[in-house]
Amino acid sequence: MRTSWWPFALVVGAVVLITRGPLACAAAEVGQAAPALVVQQLDGQAFDLGTLRGKVVIVNFWATWCPPCRQEMPILDAFYRQYRARGLEMIGVSIDRPRDRSNVRELMRPFSYPAALSADAKVNGFGTPAALPVTFVLDGNGSVRAKLTPDKMPVTEESLADVVRPLLP
Repeated sequence: MRTSWWPFALVVGAVVLITRGPLACAAAEVGQAAPALVVQQLDGQAFDLGTLRGKVVIVNFWATWCPPCRQEMPILDAFYRQYRARGLEMIGVSIDRPRDRSNVRELMRPFSYPAALSADAKVNGFGTPAALPVTFVLDGNGSVRAKLTPDKMPVTEESLADVVRPLLP
């Protein structure tokens, strides 16, 4: 009996499309509900974006090997320190490989905001960013209010203040 390979190839292609295609890398869009994000932070605490309704949240995707990411980290940290008492929440999600965890921990040592590895996410509806860094600002209703990237709207003290302060109580 002769077996055809094309049905098998069709199934494999569909699985690849579903797991690596648009569904797996669905980006958060301004004006839409934020996707789910559940991840264990580097300190072992759980971060669940769904439990933060009512709070303004900054989600920053970065990597240790990304110079623009490293340049904006002190700005993000200073902003977080200034506004966390007003209800601002934040997480830095590193896309570094799990074997680079010690490098991520070391780089995060001087910063006060929590961080996690994307590889530790139980759920990451944001997917893998096409470019780094990318920072999302979410309002208290869980909607994406801004997407900050170096080429369109870089993270600066002014851009964060313009986007975040009007959302805070």
